[in-house]
Amino acid sequence: MRRSPATMAALLVVAGVLCAGLIGLGIWQIQRLSWKLALIASVEQRVHAAPIPAPGPERWATISATQDGYRHVRVAGRYRDDATVFVQAVTERGPGFWAMTPLVSDRGFTVLINRGFVADRRTPAGGAASVSGLLRPSEPGGGFLRSNDPAANRWYSRDVAAIAAARRLGPVAPYFIDAEAGPPGRVPVGGLTVIRFSNNHLVYALTWFALAVMVAGAAAMLVRSQRRDAA
Repeated sequence: MRRSPATMAALLVVAGVLCAGLIGLGIWQIQRLSWKLALIASVEQRVHAAPIPAPGPERWATISATQDGYRHVRVAGRYRDDATVFVQAVTERGPGFWAMTPLVSDRGFTVLINRGFVADRRTPAGGAASVSGLLRPSEPGGGFLRSNDPAANRWYSRDVAAIAAARRLGPVAPYFIDAEAGPPGRVPVGGLTVIRFSNNHLVYALTWFALAVMVAGAAAMLVRSQRRDAA
């Protein structure tokens, strides 16, 4: 059926807008892919770098997950065993808990240490310690469909501010440290940090570009059909 010139023009404008939008989304995903690959490379570099001193209060305001997450750090001090919190966890060793203990550093500030995985709530031995591990941003709120319940001492995420308030720790670093693995047989079991980034941007980009080609193809078929009907 032959369409009026106005109808054809409107359809082609719509097709052009759709095609441009889909191409724009594809380009955006390519940009996201470049950013994600750079982030992964940066994290890999931080993880395997020599440990640096854990950031003190003078740096806390500028710490970000993008720039500082998974940075290899070290800190020395003394554990406050009386303030240990157990956060529910599922690891390669099965279900259990992360043992989170505040450490009062030799530099005068307090930082939460994820000392590692334990199968039950027995408080690990403490005292003086020197810890190396990965800097992790706080995990506010709770886990999937489960909110932290400080009053009942039920923890589903490593929410630094909530743990500090519940244990009356005062000012603490706005991050925690995942302790690295210790000697075989040591409990808690450290070094279980999972570093994983979803990276589906190339698939998304190809999908948007394919849809743009389909729209362009449909518009071309429409033009050919109109010309054929006019002949």
